[in-house]
Amino acid sequence: MTDPLTFSYYGGSAHRWAPQPRLDGDRRCDVAVIGGGFTGLSAALACAERGLSVILLEKEKIAFGASGRNGGQLIPGLRWTASELEGEFGCDRADALFDLCWRQNRVKARIDKHGIDCALKAGHLEAAWTPKDFGAMRREAEYLATRFGYDSSIVAKDQMSAHIASPLYHGGVYDPQGGHFHPINYALGLGKAAIAAGVVILEDSRALGIAAGHRLTVEALGGTISADYVIDATDSWIGDVEPDLGRYTVPIMNYNIATEPLANAEALLPSDAAVADSRFVLNYFRLSADKRLIFGGGERYLQTPPRDIAAFVRPFMAEVFPQIADAKIDYGWGGAVAVTMNRLPHIGRRGNVFYAHGFSGHGAMITTLAGELIAEAMAGTAERFDVLANLPSTPFPGGKWLRRPLATLGLLYYAMKDKLG
Repeated sequence: MTDPLTFSYYGGSAHRWAPQPRLDGDRRCDVAVIGGGFTGLSAALACAERGLSVILLEKEKIAFGASGRNGGQLIPGLRWTASELEGEFGCDRADALFDLCWRQNRVKARIDKHGIDCALKAGHLEAAWTPKDFGAMRREAEYLATRFGYDSSIVAKDQMSAHIASPLYHGGVYDPQGGHFHPINYALGLGKAAIAAGVVILEDSRALGIAAGHRLTVEALGGTISADYVIDATDSWIGDVEPDLGRYTVPIMNYNIATEPLANAEALLPSDAAVADSRFVLNYFRLSADKRLIFGGGERYLQTPPRDIAAFVRPFMAEVFPQIADAKIDYGWGGAVAVTMNRLPHIGRRGNVFYAHGFSGHGAMITTLAGELIAEAMAGTAERFDVLANLPSTPFPGGKWLRRPLATLGLLYYAMKDKLG
């Protein structure tokens, strides 16, 4: 599996996947799913498990988008902390959100159920870039322990060497419920499980729009799909299918590199945890199963990639790990992260059309949950779906032409604050 712009480590180490056919003609089903990433695949699988006939359309190949390009980090929760959620929404809603987004590890449940081989490992470390950040992390960890009985470990600065061989960080919080995995192999595992459950997956089949009528019709290159329900799981491309929903997100480009296998890999990250730091433009990194450092750093607000992705990301890696500043980089790749105004996902339904997008760089765990909750709501039990669907959402200002430039100005402001400390 290759990416037309770059060649990723994930693509280079993906399990075998039999290419699926294109849409050719008109079809009917109970549920049409648009998008072959984590959200769409998990929704399609969960619907099929309920006895519904499902057709999934993917514009490119399974896991072509963010689901196959991310850092492979599994981070419980949302972009807001649990205490922020309680402060904004009150105790009852905070309880419901915590139960779903922190306690529900649907990724591990799917891996266990279907025997998905995706190099799953436990442990995630949030690393404090400043002493102030560490103070906030410590308070949040204490709040989680007291309020919810949530198990995490506060790591003082002088204890950080047990996790990371870098002097830059002022402490952190280790979460054993988090972890990391091979995202494409997870997606392919979901795809194979979906096919086994009866889902028809059609690749190279671009959806053009959704038309209302007695039944919904997904209009696509090559034909149409008539369905009782439609699930739009296109994330960064949602505006291509439903332009009004595209107003709720802007795409931010993130880039990753993978070094050659490192002889000193275990010395870099002794606990083998995934790490993300606390900067606004954060660094995030982990070891692969074959002992490469996978490192994400920096971001761009243009959708065109840098001419040399390895050269773009290397300085960020060298700042954290100067001991491997000159390590050979075998892979460089990138992709778009769809972010919302408030960094909370935008999930909901309009009639019989369900949607979930805008996971804002925090989606590797919650996307599987979102897909399953959509199937649950479709089957008539919407209480848990509504917990996420009722999160506030606001379109970016500026309309079609100014939305991205205005959002970019705001993002640049916070990126500059990073540099100024």
